[in-house]
Amino acid sequence: MTGSFAHDIRAGTATVFGRVLKEHSSELRATEVGKVLSVSRGVARVTGLQHIQSEEIVLFPSNQMGIAFSLEPDEIGVVMLGNQGGLSVGDEARRSGRLLSVPVGDELTGRVLDPLGRPLDQRGPLTATARDICEKDAPDILDRLPVTEPLQTGIKVIDALVPIGRGQRELIVGDRQTGKTAIALDTILNQRTSGVVCVYCAVGQRTTAVASAINDLRTYGAMDYTVVVVAAGDSSPGLQYVAPFAATTIAERFMEQGRDVLIVYDDLTAHARAYRELSLLLRRPPGREAFPGDIFYLHSRMLERSTHLNEHRGGGSLTALAIAETSGQNLSGYIPTNLISITDGQIYLSPDLFQKGQLPAVDVGRSVSRVGGKTQRPAYRSVSGDLRLSYAQFEELEAFSRFSSRLDPATLAALERGRRVRAILKQTQYETLSVSEQLASLLAVTEGLLDDVQLSQIPAAQSSARQAVTSQLRDICRQISDGTDLSDQHREQLCNLMNRTLEPYRTSAP
Repeated sequence: MTGSFAHDIRAGTATVFGRVLKEHSSELRATEVGKVLSVSRGVARVTGLQHIQSEEIVLFPSNQMGIAFSLEPDEIGVVMLGNQGGLSVGDEARRSGRLLSVPVGDELTGRVLDPLGRPLDQRGPLTATARDICEKDAPDILDRLPVTEPLQTGIKVIDALVPIGRGQRELIVGDRQTGKTAIALDTILNQRTSGVVCVYCAVGQRTTAVASAINDLRTYGAMDYTVVVVAAGDSSPGLQYVAPFAATTIAERFMEQGRDVLIVYDDLTAHARAYRELSLLLRRPPGREAFPGDIFYLHSRMLERSTHLNEHRGGGSLTALAIAETSGQNLSGYIPTNLISITDGQIYLSPDLFQKGQLPAVDVGRSVSRVGGKTQRPAYRSVSGDLRLSYAQFEELEAFSRFSSRLDPATLAALERGRRVRAILKQTQYETLSVSEQLASLLAVTEGLLDDVQLSQIPAAQSSARQAVTSQLRDICRQISDGTDLSDQHREQLCNLMNRTLEPYRTSAP
């Protein structure tokens, strides 16, 4: 616990708790008062609160608080929220009569908050007056609609091969340092003109990494439509535990207003570890890999809140990008398999591709979207419909060709085309592309316009092709972005223009 954060606990909570105590002063006079039996890292045991309800706020001296977590016959286990310094055995514990809540509303846009709604960005106090509880039921089945609208990430390999729809829950999974957060941040940046509100929830991350992500969001203007909720690795386990629920409540308020929302959980593996720590401290029985058995229910009830609401509920949507970390490319780990079964698909990032410089390191063969394909722009399907299969065949053929020195011309041509597809799918971070720009690159490689271009010239060639298409064929680009299919006439116009543009890059042999 850093000194500055501890100061926030003492000073920042005074206003929040003062308002809580004032609002409920009449209740607190008659409410139950208990006593602290024991204190350990992140949890306390309290007796004397016989009628407390689950996840009710418990107030301690010096503006400290926690939530009732384990309700036992003679005592309760309390998860402390924030600094517990100074709390000792025998201190008074008092019921608050309310559940944990967080500020919600448009006033939060552009702010950096902790899970209790306290500002961390030194931009003054929040002006939001509305609050909502962190733990809520997911919308009923009859209140939901199918996922029908795409959520463009601006990343070619995802929008073309692993598309995501608004209201979908997609898992981003891979080993450490493979670019999981980079994909999430690019997706947030690509919502500049889409009207999608974004909520970025950092759980258990290094403070420097979170600060770098927030700085990048500010630099590229994404904070204008983004709320950041932070429970860094040096925060208490209790704050890390409630952070995703608080962020989901903030995002839900925008969805209930009829708006489209994107929430990023970075990451749920760290969240599961914080929950395991709290559970073991409270003597809950460990299960597989020492995680308590209800970790699946914990994540499923949170991710179930992401959906597409019907018109009677406002028609808004909440799209979830959940990040999970694997160890040694082990997708069969307890937490990754849990999240894979809860979500509607996964984007798997391969450390082997990352080390080879293939960024983003999306393993096309092990990535899938079970919903987003139904929402994908028609032009994508006409341009890259069989690209996934052909690319997977190329990877197998490339692996086989390493053991053979003599290959027939057809095999050599297939290998050269596959290498150009792989080069086209490379993309620099923070350089998201519009639908028309992506389709120009994909069409160039699928139509063979890049077959005579050296691999080293592919980045410059596709950049020139994109610029020519977006500047000279604006009407076609607008129709494609609006969801119009790519007609034969439009395809011919695009190919003719790109063919002329790519002529300076061609050589007699690849």
